[in-house]
Amino acid sequence: MYGLMVRFTCKDEDAAASFDELVARTGEQIRTNEPGTVVYTVHRVDGRPLERIFYELYRDVTAFEEHEAQHYVREFLATRERFLVSTQVDRLDFVSGKGVPDEH
Repeated sequence: MYGLMVRFTCKDEDAAASFDELVARTGEQIRTNEPGTVVYTVHRVDGRPLERIFYELYRDVTAFEEHEAQHYVREFLATRERFLVSTQVDRLDFVSGKGVPDEH
C-alpha cells in the first residue's frame, strides 16, 4: 500500500470553483480507469473554504506511477497551478487500517 495526503490552497473563491471542476473531471477518469487506485478522495476543509485535502491510497508504488502517467493526471498536474497558491504533499507509509487491505 502506498499513500499520499495533499493539501491545496486555492487563490480565491473563483479559483476554488474552477479547481473543483478540474478535480471532478479528473476523478471520474481515475474511478473508471485505475484499478490500482484503492482510495482517491477529495475533501473541503471546514472553516477554510479555499483549502482542499486529497487522500490517496494505491495498491503499491507501481500503481501510483501508473496513475501519474495517465494523460488526464498529467493534464491535472499541468493545469492546477493556475488555481493555487500552495501545495503540500505528504507521502504516507501504510501501517494498518480499516477498509483497505492490511498488507504492505
